[in-house]
Amino acid sequence: MAAELFKVENLTKQYENDGVVTPVLHGFSFSIGAGEFLSIMGPSGSGKSTLMHILGFLDHLSGGTYHFEGRDVSRLSDDELATMRSEKVGFVFQQFNLLPKTSVLENVKLPLLYVDVSEAVRTSRAQAAIEAVGLAHRLDYLSNQLSGGEKQRVAIARALVNNPSVIFADEPTGNLDSKSGAQIMKILNELNGEGKTVVLVTHETTTAAYAKRILRLKDGLLVADERVDEAKRQQALAAELK
Repeated sequence: MAAELFKVENLTKQYENDGVVTPVLHGFSFSIGAGEFLSIMGPSGSGKSTLMHILGFLDHLSGGTYHFEGRDVSRLSDDELATMRSEKVGFVFQQFNLLPKTSVLENVKLPLLYVDVSEAVRTSRAQAAIEAVGLAHRLDYLSNQLSGGEKQRVAIARALVNNPSVIFADEPTGNLDSKSGAQIMKILNELNGEGKTVVLVTHETTTAAYAKRILRLKDGLLVADERVDEAKRQQALAAELK
């Protein structure tokens, strides 16, 4: 059995604006083992992105507990959270978030700017990450010269450059055509096969089919926690990748 990486108990989240309190997550519990491929599904407004932001150290929980690698995340300072974010996780977003008039290499090197390593090491790591997503031939291209699928592959390389334990992917195929989307999910599936924990946020059934486990949210509640039959998963992937 995989070692427990995330453990969430009675998690709640609410936002307050001008004295108005808006509850978003209403108290639920789950754990995620190292090396899992998990999808968080739900309609718009269900709380899935909020949950990902909490798990990825981008936002604070309001109540309950959250442990990552055995550490109580709720007790960490903002600086400690920033360190966890830079060392432990990589993010892939729907909008790519690349610098437009900057080369692929420089975009991928960005997370290494605050890491105490030489420029030669930064370049070497970035080149290896770019190669891992099949874009070595685009190294010196500006990101605004790339297709949507290539931009998302650059975003994955950037997420990989710090060798994180976990990759969070928030609607990573949302701006892509079906063929490019399948290529992106194939890369994430391969990274999971190499031992990376992948947490995918999506509302698309075809994208979620890559996951080995699905958490379903509705109105801020966890309404289902499903293990995916591996034979059915492989069948779905074979059909998707044709």
